[in-house]
Amino acid sequence: MALKKPKSVKPKAPEPPPPASPPLDRYDIAILAELQADARLTNAELASRIGLSPAPTWRRVKRLEELHYITGYRAEIDRRRIGLGVLAFVRVDADRHNAEATRALEARVRDLPEVVACHYISGTGTFELHVVATDLDAFSRWSRQVLLNLPYVKDLHTSFSLGEVKTGGALPLQHLQP
Repeated sequence: MALKKPKSVKPKAPEPPPPASPPLDRYDIAILAELQADARLTNAELASRIGLSPAPTWRRVKRLEELHYITGYRAEIDRRRIGLGVLAFVRVDADRHNAEATRALEARVRDLPEVVACHYISGTGTFELHVVATDLDAFSRWSRQVLLNLPYVKDLHTSFSLGEVKTGGALPLQHLQP
């Protein structure tokens, strides 16, 4: 049986940069800061804190959502209180022989609930995963049964958190000030 020669894959043109967003003024920046500190604020409380009336505050929040400055609202949950005592940082070395392989691995990683964050990284490795598990045995089973069986995974390098110094931090906004 003769082997088929793989099809030549045309490289995709790079995606254009996103359109420039309108500049943020002091009220927009104040809204972002206040909502990062407490996303449960009512519109009236938020308006009072930033020094605007409720109607323009509401319009500004909606605009910031539409422009994707605000991408969601979430509760921060203490992982240990819900039985997820292990936090692992897993560097995944992947075959990077083509963009399609990388996209396929990205798609599979997105579907893994144990992976709470994933970054495409420079240097050694392809991805850095933040993975939670109930204990070391559960992490070991999961990494052998799931992670090592993902397509295009060559190797794993794992470090474990020994204690959290800072988590869920708000993004700095000082650089946005005029």
